[in-house]
Amino acid sequence: MAMSEKLTEKRTTLLVDAQAIVDKAEAEARDLSAEEDGKIAESLKAAADLDASIKHHEELEARSAQAAQVRKDTGVAVVKSEPRTYTSRSEHSFLADAYRAQFSNDYAAQERLSRHNREEQIERRDVTSSNFAGLIVPQFLTDLAAPFARAGRVSADLARKHQLPDSGLTLSISKVTTGTAVAAQSEGAAVQETDMDDTKLDISVNTYAGMQDVSRQAIERGTNIDSLVMADLVSAYHTTLNTAVVAELLASAGNAVTYTDASPTVAELYPKILDSVQKVQTSFFAGPNVIIMHPRRLAFILAAVDGQSRPLAVPTPSSSGQPAYAYGSGGGPLYGNSGYSIVGLPVYTDATISIVQGASTNQDTIYIGSSQELHLWEQGSGEPMMLRFEQPKSSELEVTMIVYGYAAFTANRYPSAWSQINGTGLVTPTF
Repeated sequence: MAMSEKLTEKRTTLLVDAQAIVDKAEAEARDLSAEEDGKIAESLKAAADLDASIKHHEELEARSAQAAQVRKDTGVAVVKSEPRTYTSRSEHSFLADAYRAQFSNDYAAQERLSRHNREEQIERRDVTSSNFAGLIVPQFLTDLAAPFARAGRVSADLARKHQLPDSGLTLSISKVTTGTAVAAQSEGAAVQETDMDDTKLDISVNTYAGMQDVSRQAIERGTNIDSLVMADLVSAYHTTLNTAVVAELLASAGNAVTYTDASPTVAELYPKILDSVQKVQTSFFAGPNVIIMHPRRLAFILAAVDGQSRPLAVPTPSSSGQPAYAYGSGGGPLYGNSGYSIVGLPVYTDATISIVQGASTNQDTIYIGSSQELHLWEQGSGEPMMLRFEQPKSSELEVTMIVYGYAAFTANRYPSAWSQINGTGLVTPTF
């Protein structure tokens, strides 16, 4: 007998015992005694405690049964001992097979695609079956695409990740707006009572999609069309998603710091960064863990020197440690995680940060906050796994390839967890 069944049986016994006490009192036309009332309360509490355990074990057993069925249906040993169907060195092309399976009814291509889908179900165990409604882009194609992802998805990768639900176009989470209260109580006086209140935070599930028309000749007779087309589509997908995440930061970051300066300097920017940090700590009651800025802003900081022409952000700290005059340090600046830090916070560069803010449309923004309060929901592993073929221009021997995916994000759960620095002090820097 499964553990969930044993617990369910135990819960049923407790409820039957409690009901028996009630039935006995009713048969004798009397009220429940204090002892009987206590026994019923104990039984009901024990039954309620068992509910959570039953649910937990039922989920574990369901997952175990599903995994066993997948192993039975697909044969894990075959996938682990044989090469994957589609790799960068495989004989057959994923896109060519997808085209032939849909438009030419090629049985061999259909078989290879079917085997590929079974391999993906085993490799991506955290993805539910509903994520496999279309053909799944081979991982080697998305792996190849990631390093060439235009401006990339720096901010999106910093976000706190969640699995996107299988259905629905809106995510709703509770957001407490009024908390409880505690106060000192004098003898005989009423205890402090403040009603908790909340509101619903609705988060839209967004669709991101891209398409490319490819000639039938290119798919059937071309070389490395998979890598060329899919790399660009996946790159565009991730960059577009990241741009949307950064726009969410601009819209939601609750602490505003203005840096107004006709002749900006790094020395004058520094207090604004500290002001941003203290605003997060004062309102969010926790510290920020990251600084995100445009690459040109980090370059502006690295280019700054003191009165003796020494860099304020030291490229390579000396053997004796960081000089007292330097407030930043690091090696050669990298894109994304730059390797530099300011006031102990790592600096990330993201080229999707807008540089057209302000009245003169020439300002960028610096974000300082907690990455744990930038939330991102994505399907599966975050890759746009769905691929469809359509044939709108069949008379011209062209095929439309479409890649799409779903994502939701918010920085509005705790807006005070983020500060943003804006103003004329962040105009296009000169070097």
